[in-house]
Amino acid sequence: MKKLLPLGLISMLFTLSVSSCKNKVVEEIKPERPNILFIMSDDHTAQAWGLYGGILEDYVHNPNLKKLAAEGTVLDNCLVSNSICTPSRATILTGQYSHINGVKILDAGLSPQYNNIAKELQKGGYQTSIVGKWHLKQEPAGFDYYAVLPGQGEYHNPIIKTKDNWQDYYEGGKQYEGYSTDVVTNMTIDWIKNRDTKKPFMAMCHFKATHEPYDYPERFAHLYKDQEIPVPDSFYDNSASTTGRSFLGQSMDNLMQRYLDATANPELRKDFMNYPGLPFSVDGLTKEEARYKTYQKMIKDFMRSGAGVDDNIGRLLNYLEDAGLAENTVVIYTADQGYFLGEHGWFDKRLIFEESIRMPFVIRYPKEIRAGARNKDVIENVDFSALFADYADIDYPKDMQGKSFRENLKGNTPNNWREYGYYRYWDHSKDRPGHFGIKGKRYKLAFFYGNGFKGAAQKQFWDFYDLEKDPKELHNAYNDEEYQGIIKEMKAEIIKKRKALGDTDENNQEVLQIIEKYWDN
Repeated sequence: MKKLLPLGLISMLFTLSVSSCKNKVVEEIKPERPNILFIMSDDHTAQAWGLYGGILEDYVHNPNLKKLAAEGTVLDNCLVSNSICTPSRATILTGQYSHINGVKILDAGLSPQYNNIAKELQKGGYQTSIVGKWHLKQEPAGFDYYAVLPGQGEYHNPIIKTKDNWQDYYEGGKQYEGYSTDVVTNMTIDWIKNRDTKKPFMAMCHFKATHEPYDYPERFAHLYKDQEIPVPDSFYDNSASTTGRSFLGQSMDNLMQRYLDATANPELRKDFMNYPGLPFSVDGLTKEEARYKTYQKMIKDFMRSGAGVDDNIGRLLNYLEDAGLAENTVVIYTADQGYFLGEHGWFDKRLIFEESIRMPFVIRYPKEIRAGARNKDVIENVDFSALFADYADIDYPKDMQGKSFRENLKGNTPNNWREYGYYRYWDHSKDRPGHFGIKGKRYKLAFFYGNGFKGAAQKQFWDFYDLEKDPKELHNAYNDEEYQGIIKEMKAEIIKKRKALGDTDENNQEVLQIIEKYWDN
């Protein structure tokens, strides 16, 4: 006769078997962490996307952006907290505002010892890479692989720096043949192809385009050849007195002079003054005609450069699809800030005005993000790091200041979500003074403390705009009686924000004195 197992032992073996099965089920149903492909261009402002309306909507070449938007969600109120390249990039990486991470102006850099979200993702089991524009001076840290441009880099046959040939700031690297946006895309795809497929990845693909000098690939040189592009309504604005604003801004006429200087002196055609299509002349033209000709050159070059970006977004999306990665990859396309394309007669960025402060942003994740949707919540670039951490299922460092907007993207905005984004421009010039303020869905209020510095162009300190009635910010309504109640509330909100975020100027007596003297002006 066969020996029977004791009843107790049978019971124990059954329990262990069930427990083992349960563990296997738990392991099998645990969600797979998504890959993250973060694509960012430079200055590719919302007006030139064709997804946000405007006078350029029917001119821009954007089939791949349209595809991405149709399959994902577009943010309508994504804001930069300091509208200039280096500080914006530092905030995205560190999850901290400029006054915390110390990268306040263009000339600052980020130490490799400083923590960033790439380091946190690495610790959480992700492979990480960054290819393209870095602009943070010192060696990238937190990346398993990096291949970055020195400074702004070149549009054609760019020098690219890797770990093998790194030198700080603008030295080091080797030359790669081709147009910069194409080269950066090639290297990003190559890295994804050769990654460790057992781990999820986070790849940052950063284009130099569409930064000045707005150069483009030869395949798009024919675009707009015989077309006239319309100008913004405020294009011939020549004075702060026309709108009552508190600053001058950088005139399109300054860009005209750069074109003329680069034409006259080839030595200037280095870095950002190596404009395509020179020589340029305004001989025999009136001032308004010269400005119009400058705009036509700039806007066509800008959109041609943007066409090269769209082209490469398509290449990246096609690769993910062909490699079977599209379903489980979060794809983001954004720009490091906005940019003026002739509005108010300006070019460049730096200001709290809409064209400068708004970051265009589209995100696709088929598993949970709504397709063809738009989100109007106030999102800031400080939040990107928190979103990455949320998708990666890792702890978000307590000293990072962002908030994940993953639920917002699903259509589940938290009840306590912010009403206003905080902005501060730390650099200072006579035409673009230092300022801070807040921006909500309808109202914007900014204090131009830089007008209290010696040699200021104006002695006016406040700008207020009702973006529902005045979306193009053509009337500073700070003194209008109907808004005094909301202005009072917003001044209190600015003080509250500054305290909560730690931007109090406690060690800057000059700014504190200006605030005390002119806050109630």
